[in-house]
Amino acid sequence: MKTEVDLVDVAGGNLGSVRRCLDRLGVPYNLVNPQNVPDGSRPIILPGVGNFGAVMENLQKDGFDQLVKRLVAGGTPYLGICVGMQILFDWGDESNSAGLGLLPGKVVKFTRGKIPQIGWNKIQCPDSSQSKKTEWPGGYVYFVNSFVCQPENIGDILYSADYYGDFCAAVKRDNICGFQFHPEKSGPFGQSLLVRWIETVSTNCDGGENLAYATKGVENAD
Repeated sequence: MKTEVDLVDVAGGNLGSVRRCLDRLGVPYNLVNPQNVPDGSRPIILPGVGNFGAVMENLQKDGFDQLVKRLVAGGTPYLGICVGMQILFDWGDESNSAGLGLLPGKVVKFTRGKIPQIGWNKIQCPDSSQSKKTEWPGGYVYFVNSFVCQPENIGDILYSADYYGDFCAAVKRDNICGFQFHPEKSGPFGQSLLVRWIETVSTNCDGGENLAYATKGVENAD
């Protein structure tokens, strides 16, 4: 694959495993961080493991979180993996802290079963989403998570899974996507989902327009 992506390098991210996966798939990537910011010309992948609050704190350095929010609002495709998906939402109970607020909802702890959930689980599109089922087939993927996302809009749910009850395993709305599972650790099927996402968004970037939108009024960002 020739499509290049921007891979967000923040402390607390599972950067190594994602980099190795992209290398295997032949996907070139550019590491971005508060010192080397994305320009919106490439899809953004934000991997994350561990603590919701710690990942957000690292993103907030030098206003990097605000830049990411503006790029995504301007149309730059975004894929969050694990905690990278969780921070898409308004609030995380783990650290009692705010997320990026790109999707309405919150992140709460599992209330049943062994915590964290570690291992393989089957994901599938909601029964009401036949079009999603056609484009995004179900299968088994690898999870390591103690917290789960609760989107306010059920239409944002791309995949669900069952762990002592249904939970949201992936989300998708317009240019925003998130995988609670680790596609890079989920064998050929998981990697095929990563490839599918990259292929579907590769033509949806406009660096000049998105960067102009992202930096507009940045000096007045909260």
